[in-house]
Amino acid sequence: MEFKKCVRCGSFFVTEGDVCQNCMPKDKLDRFKFQDYIENNVDVSANDISINTGISMRNVNRYLSQNNNQNINL
Repeated sequence: MEFKKCVRCGSFFVTEGDVCQNCMPKDKLDRFKFQDYIENNVDVSANDISINTGISMRNVNRYLSQNNNQNINL
């Protein structure tokens, strides 16, 4: 394990992953909304995803980069 800065709130934590324990539930919910949206909508932009799901552009871009190895049509 290493000392990291939470990508959502900026607090420092020691654990695996990109988010701290406080942000983990919100991040999981956002990931679910993100996945659901891209599975049900074709040819959408990152901006469309952000506007229609309420997920910040920073997190949409993070989820997109983490899903690079999957086939996502944007």
